[in-house]
Amino acid sequence: MAVLFVLLILFVLVSLTEAAHNTTAGCVIIRPPRDGGIRYRGLTQEQIRSVQVLPVDYEIEYICRGNRIIVGPKVRKCLPNGTWTDLNQRSKCLLPCPKVWTSLENGRVVVSPHGPAVEGTVLHYTCLSGFILEGRNSTQCTKLGKWDYPKPICRYDRHYTGKKKLYIGALFPMSGGWPGGQACLPSAKMALELVNKRTDILPDYELELIHYDSQCDPGEATKLLYDLLYTEPIKIVLMPGCSSVSTLVAEAARMWNLIVLSYGSSSPALSNRQRFPTFFRTHPSATLHNPTRVQLFQKWGWTKIATIQQTTEVFTSTLDDLEQRVKEAGIEISVRQSFLTDPAVAVKNLKRQDARIIVGLFYETEARKVFCEVYKEKLYGKKHVWFLIGWYADNWFKIKDPSINCTVEQMTEAVEGHVTTEIVMLNPETVRGASNLTSQEFLAQLNVTLGGKSPEETGGFQEAPLAYDAVWALALALNKTVGPLKAKGRRLEDFNYNNKDITAEIYRALNTSSFEGVSGHVVFDAQGSRMAWTLIEQLQGGSYKKIGYYDMTKGNLSWYGNDKWIGAGPPADQTMVILEYRFLSQKLFVSVSVFAGLGILLGIVCLTFNIYNSNVRYIQNSQPYLNNMTAVGCMMALAAVFPLGLDGLHVHKSQFPVVCQFRLWLLGLGFSLAYGSMFTKIWWVHTVFTKKDEKKDKRKQHLEPWKLYATVGVLLVIDVLSLMIWQIVDPLHITVEKFTREAPKGDQDVLIEPLLEHCSSEKMNTWLGVVYGYKGLLLLLGIFLAYETKSVSTEKINDHRAVGMAIYNVSVLCMITAPVTMILSSKQDASFAFASLAIVFSVYITLVVLFVPKMRRLITRGEWQSDQQETMKTGSSTNNNDEEKSRQLERENKELQKIIQEKEERVSELRNQLSERQALRSRRRPSSSNLNHSTPPMPTAHPDPKSLLPPPGYPLPASDNHSMPPSFSNSSNLYQPDGKIGRNNCHTSRLQLLYK
Repeated sequence: MAVLFVLLILFVLVSLTEAAHNTTAGCVIIRPPRDGGIRYRGLTQEQIRSVQVLPVDYEIEYICRGNRIIVGPKVRKCLPNGTWTDLNQRSKCLLPCPKVWTSLENGRVVVSPHGPAVEGTVLHYTCLSGFILEGRNSTQCTKLGKWDYPKPICRYDRHYTGKKKLYIGALFPMSGGWPGGQACLPSAKMALELVNKRTDILPDYELELIHYDSQCDPGEATKLLYDLLYTEPIKIVLMPGCSSVSTLVAEAARMWNLIVLSYGSSSPALSNRQRFPTFFRTHPSATLHNPTRVQLFQKWGWTKIATIQQTTEVFTSTLDDLEQRVKEAGIEISVRQSFLTDPAVAVKNLKRQDARIIVGLFYETEARKVFCEVYKEKLYGKKHVWFLIGWYADNWFKIKDPSINCTVEQMTEAVEGHVTTEIVMLNPETVRGASNLTSQEFLAQLNVTLGGKSPEETGGFQEAPLAYDAVWALALALNKTVGPLKAKGRRLEDFNYNNKDITAEIYRALNTSSFEGVSGHVVFDAQGSRMAWTLIEQLQGGSYKKIGYYDMTKGNLSWYGNDKWIGAGPPADQTMVILEYRFLSQKLFVSVSVFAGLGILLGIVCLTFNIYNSNVRYIQNSQPYLNNMTAVGCMMALAAVFPLGLDGLHVHKSQFPVVCQFRLWLLGLGFSLAYGSMFTKIWWVHTVFTKKDEKKDKRKQHLEPWKLYATVGVLLVIDVLSLMIWQIVDPLHITVEKFTREAPKGDQDVLIEPLLEHCSSEKMNTWLGVVYGYKGLLLLLGIFLAYETKSVSTEKINDHRAVGMAIYNVSVLCMITAPVTMILSSKQDASFAFASLAIVFSVYITLVVLFVPKMRRLITRGEWQSDQQETMKTGSSTNNNDEEKSRQLERENKELQKIIQEKEERVSELRNQLSERQALRSRRRPSSSNLNHSTPPMPTAHPDPKSLLPPPGYPLPASDNHSMPPSFSNSSNLYQPDGKIGRNNCHTSRLQLLYK
């Protein structure tokens, strides 16, 4: 145990020592190569002199003096173990030799070792078939930067009878975004082998392919294109692969008078003849997919799609063409998303905007990233359909990709059911074309050439027939130019980069090409693009199934009818929105209509009663004509309840504006008649009884009814004019209010959008503001007048207090109803109930308050019989106000009787005192009479009438009993002239004590 413990401690110490060494370790500065130096990045000259060890990961760069160039590693990096990278490779600064020696016209140059021509480089020269080498076949670069022998030349051998070689410069992408060269290069070599064996095609020539790996990278292709153009032999045609490389090559080729024939470029931008005048391609343009897509959209009834694209020129151009085509077909692109490397945000945007039918334009590697995000966002299944490019490998979604974090099962689930449109690249018919091979025979030979490698794992396997036919199209075109060139004294082997005549002949031959190839019928359009059929496939159960073909030239869709969907059928292009109109509850409408009908019946009864009893004095004193107007206005207001409850359930849209007019006019005129007549009454009472007291009696006797009617007429005319101006300037019409969409219960791919019809005009709020402002002022003024006249009593308008009560109710209900109905306008039931019930209650209250008391009075008292009986029964009281006044006077009379009784008791007491005093005086009178016998007797004292006036606050004594109220006529005789006071001859001064 102790030994193990010691070993453990030693191990830890060693580990700590190594860690400390690694953290402080670096690389010792090394010497630069001869005739060169070292560039230290980030260090000054003083630091370079003082530093001996450079840190880990520090990089140094070799530089050479003068014209020398570095051979070997140019940059070295410090490793954690304290050494520099590539120390086993020596870096040298050597003089280069002229590059002219590295190319040979009509010949080949082999550079050994491969790299720049510097000291020690050896060049080996050979001439092409039909040429003889003159000069030394090899030369070496010396230390002085010169070749040790002159450059040889290849002269034409006039006695050569063999085939002359024509060279094709090709770029095949063996790796990168589209590794199509893996199958296209063997296919092209197969075609060259057959062409060179044919005696009827270019019998004096042999085609040879010089190819490089472009990696589908424009940067790499630029360097390779430079080597192709500036390295012998001269190439008569260039054959690039993917679209980005073809764009670069085709744009540069015009400067060298070269024809470009591509086998794997689909970018629509390459169809621009002004930019790419010498470009042809056996791969159809990507825009060829778009007519097929549009045809499928129309077949499945879709009018709304979404797109997501990788930001490259080929996909941008394709999408621009698709946008133009769907616009012509009446289809909308609702969402358009793009991404550079990470599609996560773009997919989330598609999800957020409810994209259903989605066209995806991206390369295969990005397709895996997209569908990994599609799985995470659940943007697949029975509600979604994806349209992809068909030239991916059949198992592209099963290939393990370290850039995504989705399993194969998840990817398989996400891609299920998507549709691909693919150019027909293999002739579906068993036809032998120019190569004397059927499409199936071609595939069999290609599989043998590939060594049994799986087609799904071979890039460009689907495009291989296009590369095969591209070589045949070039061979047939060159063969077609031999005759015309010979007539002009020219030969194909005379081609160079300055010869436009030979280029023009090749261009005309390719432009008129037409033959049967293994990919189908080969023909080019005016833009140099291949015209072909489109294959439509669908992923069903993890494998692609053919569901149809589309021939764009004829507009013919061949449909197999075997398409399968996760749901019941093709999904909708968007969430189905069901428009559902909200109608008024019929139970509510019927209930309120019943109340309104009963109210109208009540109004008719009241109106009939008022007209029938118009000769009764009590009815006459209530201004029956104004009451008739009130009854008619109430009935009109109630009649407005019926059109107020009518909507699209009962009335057609074309007739709805008429209903709107009925609502407005009935309610407006009904209010003017009903409220206007009541307002006129209360206004007249206030005008008369708020004047000075001395003018009241005069005004009571001069009530002119025509003024009252004129006031109602003015209010009515104002309403009629305002409503007419409203309807002429801005008439009412039907508007539809849309509400938030609602999802029904269950997994239904639909949304319900509630709609509600309204009567409205362009400036509805302005008109309502004017009307409500005017009516509101009338209501407020009516409340004020009713309050001011609450204690006024008049015989000319004996029901003005009932009118005031009705005005209170109507005003309060109207002021509450108007804003509430505006707030509740979006809730049809609540708005109708509030407005209609306010109308019903207002009308009921008005009719009951104004007419029911009159009916009760006439019925209970029989006052409809005659005015004489009415006078006998009521005496001087003519209305309810007189009755109330009589009751008040009776109460006051009782109080006065009580006061009089107290006073009479006091008078009795005073009388007793007076009697006692008189008795005392009578005892003294005999003695005093003797003394004053000659004095005349005193006259009888008559009390002063003024001294007999009652105290302030008591009524004057009446002259007779008839003019006093009955209670006063039966009281004591205190105020009678012949009362007890007079008989006892009370002195005036004594009488005044009665009122103290």
